[in-house]
Amino acid sequence: MKPRTRTIRRKALVPHTVDGETELVLDEFDVEVPLPPRDWDSIVRVGVTAIACVLVTVSLVWTTASIGDLLAIATITAVAYAAGLAFDATWIMCMGVEWLLRYDPERAALARRAGHVALLVSMGAVCAHGYLFGQWPVGIAGASVSLLAKGGWTIAMRAHARPLDPRTAQWVAKRRATLDGQLAMIPVRRELLRGEALVEADRDARTADSGGSADPDRPEESVDRPKPPVSSANRRSLTTKDAARIVWNRGIRDEDAAVREIANLVGRPVSPDTVVRYLRDLRSEEQAS
Repeated sequence: MKPRTRTIRRKALVPHTVDGETELVLDEFDVEVPLPPRDWDSIVRVGVTAIACVLVTVSLVWTTASIGDLLAIATITAVAYAAGLAFDATWIMCMGVEWLLRYDPERAALARRAGHVALLVSMGAVCAHGYLFGQWPVGIAGASVSLLAKGGWTIAMRAHARPLDPRTAQWVAKRRATLDGQLAMIPVRRELLRGEALVEADRDARTADSGGSADPDRPEESVDRPKPPVSSANRRSLTTKDAARIVWNRGIRDEDAAVREIANLVGRPVSPDTVVRYLRDLRSEEQAS
């Protein structure tokens, strides 16, 4: 049996001679490459997922229609159907959270239990709709739609799951905890920077109000006490180029020392190549003047 292939167009530089002069020119040509074998596992997995999505959609529509019709007895129709949407949407959301936390069984357990409770509430409301209108079989069948949809989606999730052994699960948990701690520090650092800026601004305001003394109750301190050249409030607005000029004016010419001092001024790491370029420009300006 001849293997299945497909044609792809490729480009390559090939020598081409005209009047004894050879140059490399771009040539296009077709190549037949074999197709990989069909991945039936992937095809079946996609099909199972598609069917599960269809079941969830049907359940959502049916439950919304049934519970919306039930609630429309006591309220506006639009509001009733909007409220009916929440019944199935709740357990669908819980299943999504359960999937996201599939590698953290302790946190996923709460979403799983909440999804079961939401499913029971939704099925009970659909059964109540059938009982109220004297159609018990319709109510029971309608409630079974949500049960089948949740069961189908649970099976589809298991088809995509990658179970971890206990040791690997602990390893993943430790790595995730480390990453979560680093992510949590981002807003904390921002809050600290904002707090430092507010404290610095308040200190400057009190200094101006007291005629130059940061603490009016301590007049023995000199009002001419020098301030740091760069405060924490304006570090974020200080560019590397401006910091390089400050360092140059301080008489620092050593490149390594300049990199350390500039990083201290701007409060973040700086590129040594960038610092060297700025120092070279400043040296050229000094020589030209």
